[in-house]
Amino acid sequence: MGAQSIPRPVTVEEYERIPDPPGGRYELHHGELVFVTYPVRLHKHLQRRLRKILEPMAEPLGFLVDTEYPYRPIPENEVWGADVACVKLDRDLAEPKWLIGSPELVIEVKSPSNTKAQLRDKAMTTLAGSGSVEFWIVDPKTRTVSVYTKGGMYVYGAGQAVPVSLFEGQIDAAAIFADTK
Repeated sequence: MGAQSIPRPVTVEEYERIPDPPGGRYELHHGELVFVTYPVRLHKHLQRRLRKILEPMAEPLGFLVDTEYPYRPIPENEVWGADVACVKLDRDLAEPKWLIGSPELVIEVKSPSNTKAQLRDKAMTTLAGSGSVEFWIVDPKTRTVSVYTKGGMYVYGAGQAVPVSLFEGQIDAAAIFADTK
């Protein structure tokens, strides 16, 4: 038997030369290309709603709130995208291509294709990145918000306020899912 080839991780430099495929884009997770489809209408609706809810809290404190935000949580072999991100404006302006480290708050709107393992990995990788404070998973099916911090994980649903520790505020969980089915 011949020697078996072990694939090596894709570097960020190699990733930059790979064109996006039809119907989506690639992210780089732990040195592997991950195909990400374009978001559907409900997904975009929740991204937009979260951005509008967070901007009045964030902007007076010098934070940018944006959607489809590119970042590199860990310096090697990682290029991720946040559905919604809150990042200090001076950190955002420091990098022309993507943020080095994680945004202070990353929000992932759960898609049917997301597995629990994928979402947990994204939360842990994001929280390992410099700058990160919280990682949220907004689940339109269960109408819940799971908040990961370095101290644990908390789940909020209808009738509960989701604390936004970054801005010392809170959001009514029901407001996030208003007008969604």
